[in-house]
Parts: sequence; C-alpha cells; structure tokens
Amino acid sequence: MVEILDTTLRDGTQGEGISLSVDDKVAIAKRLAAFGVHLIEGGWPGSNPKDAEFFQRMKGVDLGEAKLSAFGATRRKGLLPEEDPSVLALLEAETPVVVLFGKSWTLHVLEALETTLEENLRMIQDTVAFFVRRGKRVVYDAEHFFDGYKEDSGYALATLEAAAEGGADTLVLCDTNGGTLPEEVYAITKAVVERFPHLRIGIHPHNDAELAVANALAAVRAGATHAQGTINGYGERCGNLNLTSFLPTLVFKYGIPAIPPERLKGLKELSHFVDERANQTPNRRAPYVGEAAFAHKAGVHVSAVLKNPRTYEHIPPEWVGNGRRFLVSDVAGRSNLLAKLQELGVDLSKEEAKRLLDEVKALEYEGYAFEGAEASFYLLAHRLKGGSLPFSVEGFSVFVHGSGLDTAWAEVTVRVKVGESLQHTAAESPSGPVSALDRAFRKAVLQFYPELSDVELTDYKVRILSGQESGTNSGVRVMIEMKRGEERFATVGASENILEASLKALTDGYAYALLYPSLKEMVPRAG
Repeated sequence: MVEILDTTLRDGTQGEGISLSVDDKVAIAKRLAAFGVHLIEGGWPGSNPKDAEFFQRMKGVDLGEAKLSAFGATRRKGLLPEEDPSVLALLEAETPVVVLFGKSWTLHVLEALETTLEENLRMIQDTVAFFVRRGKRVVYDAEHFFDGYKEDSGYALATLEAAAEGGADTLVLCDTNGGTLPEEVYAITKAVVERFPHLRIGIHPHNDAELAVANALAAVRAGATHAQGTINGYGERCGNLNLTSFLPTLVFKYGIPAIPPERLKGLKELSHFVDERANQTPNRRAPYVGEAAFAHKAGVHVSAVLKNPRTYEHIPPEWVGNGRRFLVSDVAGRSNLLAKLQELGVDLSKEEAKRLLDEVKALEYEGYAFEGAEASFYLLAHRLKGGSLPFSVEGFSVFVHGSGLDTAWAEVTVRVKVGESLQHTAAESPSGPVSALDRAFRKAVLQFYPELSDVELTDYKVRILSGQESGTNSGVRVMIEMKRGEERFATVGASENILEASLKALTDGYAYALLYPSLKEMVPRAG
C-alpha cells in the first residue's frame, strides 16, 4: 500500500498561471476526498490570508476517510516553536496532520538559512516535537534531500534522524530541484528505508528533467510507501509528480492498490474538473486522461484495434474513465472512416466509404482538417448519403465601422433559407465580424429552431495555411468549438477569405446540433 498525499492546493498553486480561489480550493478538496486520496495538503496557513481562510472554512467539513493537512516550515533560528508566528499559524489551522519541511542540504543551511548545521538539526527536532506533543501526526518533508545526500550523506541522514527523534512518523525525500536520476533515487531511497525500517518513507519529486513519475516509481520499488504529487502535474517551474500518470501506472502496472481500481474510472473526470477550476486547457496528449491518449489515426492501427484493442492500447481506456477515438485525416484508411461513423450509427457501403475517403483527402489538400473537427466530418458523410441540411446560407455582407482600432465595431447581414422561408437578418457586435456573423445567423434560425439557444460558441482558432510569400492572400483554416450542456463538438472551414471560412465552420456547428441533438441519440434527424 502506498499512501498518497495530494498537494495540488499548495504546491500545485505555485505553478505559473495557476490560481485558485478559496471556493475552488474547497471544491477540489471535496473532490479529492471522494476520489480516494489519503491526505490533502490544503496550503500554508502562515503565508497568506487565502490559505488561512481556507483552513477556517474547512473546519467541520466531512472529508470521509481523507485527512486534511497544513504545510509549513520548521521554526526560525533563535526562536522557540511557541514563539514563531508561522508555527502557531499551523497549529491554529487545526488539521489532524501537519507537513513540516526542513533543510537537508548543507548548501541551504549555510547560505539560505544562514545558520549552523547544529542549529538546523535542533530546529527540525524541536518543531516536530512541538506538534507531536499536541497530538498531531507529523509528515516531515526533507527538502533537497537527494542533492544534500549526494554532497554530504552523513548530514542529510542526520536531518532525518532529528525528525525521527522529534516523533515524525513519515520521512519524505524531496527531489526539490527535479534533476535526480531514477537510479540515484532508487539507491538513496533504499539506503534510507534500511536506515529507518520502522518509519514510513515517502517521495516528493519535481519534474524539471521529465523524470518525476519515473523517480516516484523508482522510490516505490526501493521501499517507499508514501508519495506526494498534484493532479495534472501542476507545480513550480516544470511541475510536480503528476498523479494522473503515477496512480494508474502504480495500480495497473505494479499492482499496488494506492487507490481502489474502481475509483480510477473517475480519473479523467477529476483531471478535467481540476483544470476547469484552475482555468486551464486540458492537455490533449496527457497519458491516460488526455483526449489523444487512446486516439488512433493511422489506418493500419485502426484496423488492428478494431480486431483487438490490445494491439495498440496498453490498458483499456475505460479503466481511467477515458474512451477510444478514431481520427479522420488524409492518412486515414477505410477502417478509420467506418469506425468513426459507427460511433454515430451511420452505415456506409464499401463504395460510399471509398468516396468519402477520397473527398476527405481532397478537402484536406485544400486546407481542411477533420481529425479535430468531427462534427464537420459527420455532416460530410450525411451529405454523401443524400441527406440535406436544415438551412442554407444564400449570402452575407460584412461592414466594419470605427475611427480607430479601439473603437471599431462590426455589422453583418445574412440571407438564410430555412425550408421555403428566406430570412434576411442583421446584427452588430463590438467584438468583431465573427461575433456579428454568429449573432445574425442565430437571429435568422432561432425562430425555427429555438433549441439552438442552448448551443454556445466556446472556442475559435485561425491558422494560416499558405507560406509567407502569399501574404494577405494566404489561405486560412478556422476551427470552432461549440458546447451544448456537457457535450462539446468541433467544426472546420477553410478558404482564402477568413470570414467565409468562419461562416462555414459556424453553420456546420449549428447544423450538427440539429441533426444530432444528443450524443445519446445516435440516429440523425431526417433532412
């Protein structure tokens, strides 16, 4: 069994661009507890008002089997623990677990703390003992332990002895600079495990050399039974141990039940929940939980996966709450198209599939990209089967007004045919012509399809396709993402005119929303 301490709310928030409100922190703490994390490090109460408020609000909150911990430093030099305001702030957090960090590297003791090696040992032992006497479980984080051990192993081990003598029950070896190699982590952790056989030994690796997961696994192989990391690997510089990669590897590859396997079915959902709270875009290529983690593009791969998923998948995606995806592109084969269409209940003959594949390749040559715009691909297949769209755009005009860049606004008129009715509408927007296009088009079709009011435009991307020599005549590809409830879908348009490409992508999105009203309802409407 490996005990997991999640430090997303503390160490994770030290990452660039990561900021969580108190409400965010409370919500994430509850979600982590429900997921099955053993210890939740909520913050450093003595360092800022936000963390102090968080711990105040968490008093009395039921976290089930999970325990909340507060983080802080050993006492300052020359002070008793009961005289140090930051130590007292830790006590006032009233958490059952306290995580204390102290210095293990002589470089830090002499140059950062500017104290003696002997005083540092007393600072560690005194502070740990202060909390143990008050009934707290103390987890001791030995900061820079691996660097310190490599420079002076005797002193690094002496700092652990001081923590153990003070009453800490867990000694955590921190690779704070994130540059230690897995073989070094294994050897040093093994030596510490043998030195302290009756205590729990932990690992806290950073990811500066892209080795945090490898180092954590090396430590576990050497006997560590406690690991500290963050959801999605948030953290200072290059981040911390990514628990969304470490946990499934630990459970499914090593057979160590750090988290019950059935709980890992919620891993992708947890990953996206934390990203959403932190206002971060999910990493599509993240192992296990990313949208691309089980996505297959090459025709040979798809053909094999359809016969047996083990051919190109190291675990079943549903074990971590993910799903298999088949991508459509100019390198795809017929197997990709058939598999993708099966997801939506669209049946094509072999001849139809060949025609569709030829059209996809021709359109991608013109600048389209369907692997990230599956809604447009479905509409392509729908039209090939003889289906019509709920509307058609007969024409549009765009005007941009203003006396300067800061005062410009856009006005758009569109002519849209819905059935036998021709709608001529106009709209304006201070946000630009694409926003005005969207508003004018919605005005034309909402009276016929009021359900489209639930569809929102959530993302808009433009990519220049031609080389620099084309200048302003370059072709462009527009990718648009829309949202309906929890469902998200994307479309694509390509043209030398950015507004024409935008309108193609926009209208595809609304047509898809009408033809496929729900992912749960896999049969398209007649049209």
